[in-house]
Amino acid sequence: MGVFVLGSINLDAVARVDDLPRPGETVAGLSLELFLGGKGANQAVAAARMGAPTRLMGAVGKDDSGLSLKGKLAGYGVQVADVAELSGAPTGQAHVWVSNGGENMIVVTGGANMMITPQQVAATALEGQRVLLAQLETPAGAIEALFKAGAAKGGLRVLNAAPALPQGAALFPLTDILILNQTELATYARLDHEPAKLEEVSKAARKLMSRPDQTIIVTLGSTGVAAVRRDEAFLVEGRKVKAIDTVGAGDCFCGALAAGLAANLDLREAVEQANAAAALSVQKPGAAPSMPSKREVEVFLEG
Repeated sequence: MGVFVLGSINLDAVARVDDLPRPGETVAGLSLELFLGGKGANQAVAAARMGAPTRLMGAVGKDDSGLSLKGKLAGYGVQVADVAELSGAPTGQAHVWVSNGGENMIVVTGGANMMITPQQVAATALEGQRVLLAQLETPAGAIEALFKAGAAKGGLRVLNAAPALPQGAALFPLTDILILNQTELATYARLDHEPAKLEEVSKAARKLMSRPDQTIIVTLGSTGVAAVRRDEAFLVEGRKVKAIDTVGAGDCFCGALAAGLAANLDLREAVEQANAAAALSVQKPGAAPSMPSKREVEVFLEG
């Protein structure tokens, strides 16, 4: 059974600098690299690398970068027939500045990602899609259409409510599994601090539940991952690894979890597999290029 991802596709331009510029200041870039990015693209690559038949629905511009990104996605094994090429909007871009101290500043321009309509989604065949996965870098109306159509087809609706946006909360009642990080949980649950202990995380997560059958998964960085249901909560501890680049780790977790659920793993197994995949991803640079294969994850779990 497959994974259907509705999500963003961006060209990420990452410039490294000694120090981030102040307003009005020009600084010399030490390097510039262009990557495939966007939460939707990253999560689709992660799911495909974990062996799930993966379809990505999204939009790019009819420009050089759009065609190039579609080709890269196909190269990772993602099915891209549902990625529209639009002449009226540019391909989405993220401009990332990273200082030597590890601080960053990011500007994301949605472009074609913001042109996906509920009508397009409603007209898409979803038969055979076990997991429907979305994030908040595409219009909320399109995600709502996907989840409503998907429910009728028996798909498991998974929302990675990132970035934390007010319109995201309106989608929670349509969601079967909600994935958040600590910061996003604090924002949606209106807490003045980020919860860290399982008891505190589960109490905050349950505030966001609108149905007794929902699951909320909270990624806790190096601490691990908490999974919270109405009547139980468990923690899968983080794996001790030397992190080189944490960009895309959350996306790796979401895509790998979707692949595990599509393969009918139970929740704990799927979370453990996704947690291991994310731990492997932070040991390589880049987002999409760092997504591990199913075999790499199996070897890591055996070790």
